Amino acid sequence: MVLAVLAFCIGKSDIKVHATEATRKALEEAKEKLSETKDQLEKKQDELDDKKDDITNLNQEKSELENKLDNLNDQLTEVSDNLSSLEDKIDVKENEIYSTQEELKEAIKTKDDQYAAMKKRVQFIYEKQSFMLMDMLLDVGSFADFLNQSNYIAALSGYDRKMLLAYEQTCEDVEAKENLLKSQKEELDTAKAEVEAEQSRVSGLVNQTSGSISQYKKNISSAEEEAKNIEAQAKEYESQVESQNDDVKKLEAKLAEEIRLSKLAKSSSWRSIGEVQFAEGDRELLANLIYCEAGAEPYEGKVAVGAVVINRVLSSVYPDTVVGVIYQSGQFSPVGSGRLALALANGSATEACYQAADAAMSGQTNVGNCVYFRTPIPGLTGINIGGHVFY
Repeated sequence: MVLAVLAFCIGKSDIKVHATEATRKALEEAKEKLSETKDQLEKKQDELDDKKDDITNLNQEKSELENKLDNLNDQLTEVSDNLSSLEDKIDVKENEIYSTQEELKEAIKTKDDQYAAMKKRVQFIYEKQSFMLMDMLLDVGSFADFLNQSNYIAALSGYDRKMLLAYEQTCEDVEAKENLLKSQKEELDTAKAEVEAEQSRVSGLVNQTSGSISQYKKNISSAEEEAKNIEAQAKEYESQVESQNDDVKKLEAKLAEEIRLSKLAKSSSWRSIGEVQFAEGDRELLANLIYCEAGAEPYEGKVAVGAVVINRVLSSVYPDTVVGVIYQSGQFSPVGSGRLALALANGSATEACYQAADAAMSGQTNVGNCVYFRTPIPGLTGINIGGHVFY
């Protein structure tokens, strides 16, 4: 099959050029495809920029959360220290309350003992006052001694009353101190509860913030992976753009060459078959090329391929020998792929291929003066024989 797509049929009196039209169409399609790929590349680059912005924002938010976590940890440390200090103060207050309560118990016991002793003395004095008076009258030597003893009893009674009042005041003071300590302990307990609540709140915020940071790390990792994929896709599109740019340039160069050849063909001269001097080996070479290009085609297709080669030999635009036409650079794909060399080495050409070569070398043609053929493509017109279109 011919690699080149220069599509023109050359008549002796009129030259019809088809290849440039097909090449123009191929060029337009290539440019359209290139434009689409560039659009896709631009979208991917925009998508990549957006994803990188997302990663930047995520990292910034993660950094802010980490700073917040540091502050929360500092707060938690401070709250924990405060709580520890309060617990120490509560322990001290509880010890003070315990000591005060013990003092109060001892004071109450002493008061009760003294009260009982005083009660017995008072009771004894009042119950035995008659006998005491008689004893005092009998024992005293004078009224002055009697008054002295009477004053002693009164002083004793006054002392008991004074001591009772003093001790009652002491008990009240102890009780007041105990109530004060209890009040202070209640305040400390309340403060402790508040600090514990604050500790719980800050701990919750620490855990919540730590969880958020972990989630941000996962989101960043996921976004970075997506960015890598998008970047890989963008590079693939860049590669496609580069490749398609090369294709467009090649098609543009090809179109220019086809236009040049078509203009040249219009002004070129043609030889007759009788003017051609075939060399030894041309028949075998042409038969094997026909085998490679149209081995599975019907006989008419084989003749048509041979006629294309001979038409080129007759045209002044191409080499004037079978060898020169077949081995002209970039013209027949079996030459470039090595299939022709393999067919020649193995003698693969069939009898039908040789018959078709003989017919073409004798000047027979079923494709007019067409000098190109290929498998059909949309927009390409010509003579269709088997699986090829000749133009």
